[in-house]
Amino acid sequence: MAEPKRFVMDCRLNPSAKCSLTLAGTEQEVLDLAEYHVIHKHGFHKAPQLREQLKSFLKEELLVR
Repeated sequence: MAEPKRFVMDCRLNPSAKCSLTLAGTEQEVLDLAEYHVIHKHGFHKAPQLREQLKSFLKEELLVR
């Protein structure tokens, strides 16, 4: 059975954020936590566009064995 894809979101890639947080997990896990993070730590407001914008920052993590 294949392992689920794992995604990463790194707050450092947004230079205006001045934040060092990196999240990793399934796409849904990362989006849920990223949305919570930017609302509660960076002052964004919950909106459908926010989730879509966050989705654009997701990177698939490559598994190296």
